[in-house]
Amino acid sequence: MNADGRNTADVIVIGGGTGGYSTALRAAALGLDVVLVERDKVGGTCLHRGCIPSKAMLHAAELVDGIAEARERWGVKATLDAVDWPALVATRDDIVARNHRGVQAHLAHAGVRVVRGSARLTGPRSVRVDEVRAEWVARRGLVLATGSRPRTLPGLVPDGRRVVTSDDALFAPGLPASVLVLGGGAIGVEYASFHRSLGAEVTLVEAADRIVPLEDADVSRHLTRGLKKRGIDVRAGARLLDSEVLDDGVRARVRNARGETLTVEAERLLVAVGRAPVTEGLDLAAAGLTTDQRGFAVPADWDRLETAVPGVHVVGDLLPPPSLGLAHASFAEGLLVAETLAGVPSAPVDYAAVPRVTYSSPQTAAVGLSEAEARVRGHEVSADSMPLTAVAKGMVHGQGGMVKVVTEAGGGRVLGVHLVGPHVSEMIAEGQLVVGWDAEPSDVARHIHPHPTLSEAVGEAFLTLAGRALHQQ
Repeated sequence: MNADGRNTADVIVIGGGTGGYSTALRAAALGLDVVLVERDKVGGTCLHRGCIPSKAMLHAAELVDGIAEARERWGVKATLDAVDWPALVATRDDIVARNHRGVQAHLAHAGVRVVRGSARLTGPRSVRVDEVRAEWVARRGLVLATGSRPRTLPGLVPDGRRVVTSDDALFAPGLPASVLVLGGGAIGVEYASFHRSLGAEVTLVEAADRIVPLEDADVSRHLTRGLKKRGIDVRAGARLLDSEVLDDGVRARVRNARGETLTVEAERLLVAVGRAPVTEGLDLAAAGLTTDQRGFAVPADWDRLETAVPGVHVVGDLLPPPSLGLAHASFAEGLLVAETLAGVPSAPVDYAAVPRVTYSSPQTAAVGLSEAEARVRGHEVSADSMPLTAVAKGMVHGQGGMVKVVTEAGGGRVLGVHLVGPHVSEMIAEGQLVVGWDAEPSDVARHIHPHPTLSEAVGEAFLTLAGRALHQQ
């Protein structure tokens, strides 16, 4: 406690999601005294409403898909009697609860003081938590990690039942027979895939001219093909005109890319049009802080993720692009800020080398630049695409997909690796190392990929770019 009666700590972290708790854990491991303020549960959106519960449900969906594949493709006379929704939910909740207990125990073991309540800034490095009637002053630094919430569209009021956001879609009652998903980014595609696997009729609407519009155009093309093959009605270049909630569902009018107006009826409308940073109640002005017009807290120094107010840092979804709003990027940001505050040398986050994954069926995974991005940035580009159906293991899975590698022309460094297909989320780590270490195709081509695996398609693409093509013409 300091002279004016306020509590002190080396580091105060506001927000206990992935960015916040990773900052707290690393700072504590470096010997700093840390206070973490969280108004809900440590773990944040990712653990309780996003990454973990959604991937648990997507695994269940994959098992359902496997039953259909066994019967229709492999002659295994299996049938699906029913989906026991309460049992599925119980397993999901158990996974979340065990992860939550693990994070709590880790913080306690590290000596991080967790304060339950809503933080309000009272100065550049001071925080008030009214629920516990206490105020803290940070000796070294204050870290803002307050996360994000789902965006919605004008006129759409989520009710948790007929109109839902990505935060509450998994917790809405029961399984709908039909779903209209607004938003064809990673979140929207994942929820469209999940509901289709469990038997719903799904319409996926994206305003851009293709789904997952931030990814390489070939990724969008292969993913669209895979989703349509599964019976999902994919409508890119389409916009919601209006909607109304009915007794038994939702009716929406959508204008497609040709200017035609379509009426779509579904039991549930799922809004997945992005996320907005959360700063309400923080009183940023009291610390001399401002946000940009989108609500993000913009660092003055990206190498340290430090704002224009010295000693005040930002991690996670509160950061604007080039930060990616991904949990694993938040972990890296937390490590950087904690090490910066402890005086330990730490490399800035290389956002171009952060993997991006969509856990749909088929999956997508990418790291680095798309072919179009590379050209816009002035690179002379070479690219090679290898269909997964060109390797034996890809034929076994039978889901299509591809590997695409983008490099500087003439055998220069690898700029991007892009994958579509089964289990590619588990394959992208290789691409992350290749891009992050500025490897060239010849560097990768001399390493042997196991046969038969999906990963050998990655190896084949690099062999081709290195002038040593084996199975490609």
